[in-house]
Parts: sequence; C-alpha cells; structure tokens
Amino acid sequence: MNATRTCPECGATWHEGQTCQDFFHQMLLWEWENAYPDYNIVHFLMVLCYHLQHPNLYSPEGLRGATHLLADFVEHGITPQEVRRQNSTRVDSGTRSWKITGTPTSHGSYNSSVQWTLTDADIIAGGADNYSENIRAWARATYETLKTSGNFASE
Repeated sequence: MNATRTCPECGATWHEGQTCQDFFHQMLLWEWENAYPDYNIVHFLMVLCYHLQHPNLYSPEGLRGATHLLADFVEHGITPQEVRRQNSTRVDSGTRSWKITGTPTSHGSYNSSVQWTLTDADIIAGGADNYSENIRAWARATYETLKTSGNFASE
C-alpha cells in the first residue's frame, strides 16, 4: 500500500512511490523521445523550474543567478544561445569563484514560504502531448510566484 506523500520542497503530491526526481527523469525522457520543435527553450525552462522549486539543488549564488535567468527567459524572451554567449565567462568553472550546485553545508533557500501554483507533478499529469505549452506555463507561474512571494533574489 502506497501512501500519498508530498515533496518537502515544492509541495508536489507524490503518488505510487514516485518522487519529484522521478518526474524530472520522466520529463527528460519525453524530451528525448519526442524531438519537440522548441526543445532548446523547453529544456532550459524545465531544468530551471525544477531546480528553482527545489532550491537546495543550487548554491545560494546559483539560486540568485537562476532567478534572474528565468526572468530573462520569461520577461525578455532571451534564447538559450544568447544566455550561453552572455554568461560563458561568468559561469566558466575555470574562472568563477562560486559554486552553482548546492552542498549539504551551503545550499539555496528562500526567505519566505512559497506556495507553487504549478509543480513538476502537474507537468507530468498534463502528459507528453501538452509538454511544451505546459513547460512554458510552468515557467511563467514559477516566475510570478517568486515575484509575488517576495523571493525574487536580487543581485
């Protein structure tokens, strides 16, 4: 018997023993199987939303950078190629003095509680056929929730 549980970070409902990490892997599989025409932006948005809703995966510096990256995608329509061009030096592991990934002793967190309106569980429930549009909606909802909750990290 599988009890329903919720993710301690994003609040997604877990059914039948599946976790957010399982949902993340399912989304990656859909991307690989379905050759979505807007794969580049959809993939970047999916990874950003997943990590922003699980902030312990980022370092504090990584979390601040990720919130601004989401704003660039959502508000300004910047492309993944442009992001790579603009940030290649700043995030180069050979030159940066900060970590992107969180560690047990130094990881990202939000100053105030966040109630996400869409989570990875919602994307999975929407199915592979609606994946691209649902990822874009997830990105907009994640961005708006960060702003309205007062957790949009400033640099």
